[in-house]
Amino acid sequence: MPLPEIDPLTNGDISDSPPSSPDTIEPDTGDPDPGDTSDALRVLRRVFGYDAFRGDQQEIIDHVVAGGDALVLMPTGGGKSLCYQIPALVRRGVGVVVSPLIALMQDQVDALRALGVRAGFLNSTQDLDERRLVEAEFLAGELDLLYLAPERLRVESTLSLLGRGSISLFAIDEAHCVAQWGHDFRPDYLALSELHERWPDVPRIALTATATEATHTEIASRLKLQDARHFVASFDRPNIQYRIAPKNDPKRQLLELLRTEHQGDAGIVYCLSRASVEKTAEFLVKNGIEALPYHAGLDARTRAENQARFLREDGLVVVATIAFGMGIDKPDVRFVAHLDLPKSVEGYYQETGRAGRDGLPSTAWLAYGLQDVVQQRKMIDGSEGDAAHRRRLGSHLDAMLALCETVECRRVGLLAYFGQRSTACGNCDTCLTPAESWDGTVPAQKLLSTVVRLKRERNQKFGAGQVIDILLGKKTAKVIQFDHDALSVFGIGTELREAEWRGVVRQLLAQGLIAVEGDYGTLVLSESSGEVLGGQRQVMLRREPERAPRAAKSSSSSAKSGRAAAPVDLPPEAVPLFERLRAWRGATAKEQGVPAYVIFHDATLRQIATLSPGTLAELGAVSGVGENKLAKYGEQILETVAAAEE
Repeated sequence: MPLPEIDPLTNGDISDSPPSSPDTIEPDTGDPDPGDTSDALRVLRRVFGYDAFRGDQQEIIDHVVAGGDALVLMPTGGGKSLCYQIPALVRRGVGVVVSPLIALMQDQVDALRALGVRAGFLNSTQDLDERRLVEAEFLAGELDLLYLAPERLRVESTLSLLGRGSISLFAIDEAHCVAQWGHDFRPDYLALSELHERWPDVPRIALTATATEATHTEIASRLKLQDARHFVASFDRPNIQYRIAPKNDPKRQLLELLRTEHQGDAGIVYCLSRASVEKTAEFLVKNGIEALPYHAGLDARTRAENQARFLREDGLVVVATIAFGMGIDKPDVRFVAHLDLPKSVEGYYQETGRAGRDGLPSTAWLAYGLQDVVQQRKMIDGSEGDAAHRRRLGSHLDAMLALCETVECRRVGLLAYFGQRSTACGNCDTCLTPAESWDGTVPAQKLLSTVVRLKRERNQKFGAGQVIDILLGKKTAKVIQFDHDALSVFGIGTELREAEWRGVVRQLLAQGLIAVEGDYGTLVLSESSGEVLGGQRQVMLRREPERAPRAAKSSSSSAKSGRAAAPVDLPPEAVPLFERLRAWRGATAKEQGVPAYVIFHDATLRQIATLSPGTLAELGAVSGVGENKLAKYGEQILETVAAAEE
């Protein structure tokens, strides 16, 4: 049975009275475009300003519009939100979106309202009057989308409210939070399986950007979506350049990256500890980079202010622990940098995925060293939980280390972790500047023998630094104090430099051929060490290339001006207009108190700057300019374009 003619913004029949809000698009009373093939496509064009769906979007949307349940795995920036927003606008009733992103709900709702969509949210940040107003709008059918935190679904009053309204669908965003062993486990998500029991006829769609096959299975089981249609898109983010560099004064390495490639760009820097966050942010500020800290040790007001500034202002850098960023909607994050090793490939993928949501070239950069491996192994050994839990953490770390140490394409390894095959990408450090592998069996045997001699002849255990000093024949105060220059292995490793020996230790730890123990990270033999010492196992190691690759874009002009570099495919003659449009957008966003991307994305401004439209009709043809934004901002944009041409 075909769907009735529905106004996608009122969810009522075309004959219904239009909503009273002046920012809401009037119902379309003209003849439908003969090119339209569905109500969903008309919504995509009128509301969001796009001419065609991408990837599996059309199939997912049609399935949910028809009343089917869906589990969607799609990378960040792949357009997941449209997969529930459009069905909510096409189907009768209110789309209920369950999201853990309380701090971002206001921005999500603002972005939808800017499109003319009637959206609201209920969470703990509101006072009683604000909640009552939203509840009244929901019951009156005056909302298209209602955002809820999962915690609110454990409150009977919320369930009672939903029971008195008309619901078009349930969307469960960030669905990986349901996974017990996921990096963002939320117990409140476990109650979401009850939605189907209370509302068996309301379709459900669960979405996530991060899931291995095991996590995928767990999401389906816990949310009782085994019988739903599962859509698994490619996890590839071809616009992101993945780079992993050996640690050598990481703060200075980061500063060089920002000065040479990302001057004036928005970005996120992740650190493992609060102290490291504070020190790194202070270091960047002292060196002329506008940076803000974010971690759980800051008071709630400061955290909220720093996050709001990052979302609303152009060109800011936030230095944070992984407590920051889940669900960040900012599309123009040009880089994500890690100064410490992530605990898992899933976490790494989720965090780096916050770069380049607009599809433009972006960088995922990680500084990785021996101390990272030692520290992570110690954290696992001291973690709470049973042996199975520690084994799981260990397997996550092993996969992350394998990605760091590979001589093959980073992207191939990353996608393989999520069960997807690919070919060399040509846009990661190992593709652009290939690393060599070399036979490190003899150096490995020398290092392991030194550990054995210390234990056997001195009944001692030391960390990597002392072991390397012995191999290099350094007569340091500590070597002399413990008479280590008398060991038979003293000075047998002069064929390698200190940095190379640290690489050997790091890679042996990564391969499980040596282990660390205790608070001081002393080196001890592992179960596999004997195979190397006995010559039964060859040890292949990675040799770092002489120089690291640079990003594709040139940033020399932007570094001098202190502003963000224009996208690489923007014609030079269009750059001045692009900058004028960015300035107009910034002023407009500040006046309205919303993030700049709520007005328009950089990609849309880039197209406007390239086409230089002279009429509303020409402007309306630009991707990302829907009817509401055309009516609201069209004349201002045309004036900006005209002024640039004078």
